[in-house]
Amino acid sequence: MDELELWQRYQDWLYRHEGLGLYLDISRISFDDKFVEQMQPKFAKAFEEMAALEQGSIANPDEKRMVGHYWLRDPDRAPSAALKQDILSTIQDIKTFTQQVHTGALYPPGQEKFTDLLCIGIGGSALGPQFVSQALTADAPPLTAHFIDNTDPAGIDRILNRLGDRLATTLVIVTSKSGGTPETRNAMLEVQHRFEQMGLHFSKQAVAVTGISSNLEQVATQQGWLGTFPMHGWVGGRTSELSAVGLLPAALEGIDIMAILQGAKVMDAATRVADLRQNPAAMLALSWYYVGEGHGLKDMVLLPYKDSLALFSRYLQQLVMESLGKERDLDGNIVNQGIAVYGNKGSTDQHAYVQQLREGVNNFFVTFIEVLQDREGTSITIDQAATAGDFLNGFLLGTRQALYDNQRGSITITVPRVMPEIVGALIALYERAVGLYASLVNINAYHQPGVEAGKKAAAGILDLQAKAIAAVQNSPEPCMITELASKIGAEKNIETLYQILRHLDANQRHIELSGDAVSLAQLQVSRR
Repeated sequence: MDELELWQRYQDWLYRHEGLGLYLDISRISFDDKFVEQMQPKFAKAFEEMAALEQGSIANPDEKRMVGHYWLRDPDRAPSAALKQDILSTIQDIKTFTQQVHTGALYPPGQEKFTDLLCIGIGGSALGPQFVSQALTADAPPLTAHFIDNTDPAGIDRILNRLGDRLATTLVIVTSKSGGTPETRNAMLEVQHRFEQMGLHFSKQAVAVTGISSNLEQVATQQGWLGTFPMHGWVGGRTSELSAVGLLPAALEGIDIMAILQGAKVMDAATRVADLRQNPAAMLALSWYYVGEGHGLKDMVLLPYKDSLALFSRYLQQLVMESLGKERDLDGNIVNQGIAVYGNKGSTDQHAYVQQLREGVNNFFVTFIEVLQDREGTSITIDQAATAGDFLNGFLLGTRQALYDNQRGSITITVPRVMPEIVGALIALYERAVGLYASLVNINAYHQPGVEAGKKAAAGILDLQAKAIAAVQNSPEPCMITELASKIGAEKNIETLYQILRHLDANQRHIELSGDAVSLAQLQVSRR
């Protein structure tokens, strides 16, 4: 395709949202008009299914739940007056609580006001708030946010040690829909223990974002926490950023949550249009389907050319991969669907994996995110009348061209600057694109049986560990691993048993291993 033809294709497939100042360019994805025409019936079905979703149809059959994250930014679309009022009341409660914290009306015992924010969660309860925090928090926020998003003891220690004495002025948000998520519960108990060690009162500095009547809500109520905010069953974790899960920490950090919601609402309206060429989410879904031949054969590489958007790829990993990574389609056929997502930021990746993107295995497509405004204020000239921002833009456009020259496809999203409306719009854009794509490939985007399987397997590991500890503690003499496995009926899981024992030994807990590590079967297991 010559330059004039490419220019014409760019014009034909450039989407622009006037109100948001957002552009979407899919011209470097090489589908043709025939392919677009063939996809029209699939998109007609996808648009119908999306409309039914927003009207309250049961979209998560495993849990018999509606999927209503769209109502969070447009409560008038909620299927009942009660749901609408619930959404509006939650937003108002977040505003009121935030004002009380910022003005010092709510304060930690013996202190003037809160200075820091510690968010405890995992998955969607952490990725969204972290992404929004990095993207939008001011240089001197009213509360400085910290995140514990794992059950890694060393990671927990690092965060708590860095807070140090400021733990006395730290507001803690514990986010868990059920209250039983192990990683979140473990982190909460670790933080409570540190509070006790420092003579602080955790309940006077904690709030919960959780399901109504959940275990966590009951604990928070019984212990007299500062408050609870709802995490509704009709909002999945990976689409929960615009619920209390994400809005509460964002508001406490001084971010304009109403602007985020408005940006998402505006994008929802744009992506509700039942016309492929006028719907940016449909254009994304079309591109994903084409490059992966409807089977996710190519990975999505996300390259935002702005430091503040560096966590967007991590956020999208969960949204895209948990939604689309499914073994079976809606008809029960084994299809093993999914799109792998990875990325970092430009131009850091000019010096990392762009070499492979241009000349290595062609198993990917790139999505560039371009931010037009370089910074607030003017920039100095670096070289040849070019600023640092000009260099960044040059790297983006140059990489895009270099990839295309070597038959590597790409998508480019352009936004005016990183601001709350745009962040809300980007979240909504990808939420809708995922939903539409799921319809195209005939899968359910709103359940996650694989995640539940992993949780069950982890519970089995801990059960085996408890049996092993009890058997060793009740045995007066050392025994070999094979003997221990026989005692607890774990002959078929002896490899896992060894790995459990090795972990316990390394942490000097309950069990000691001795003998020749080269001959694992001969290792002796004894009480520590």
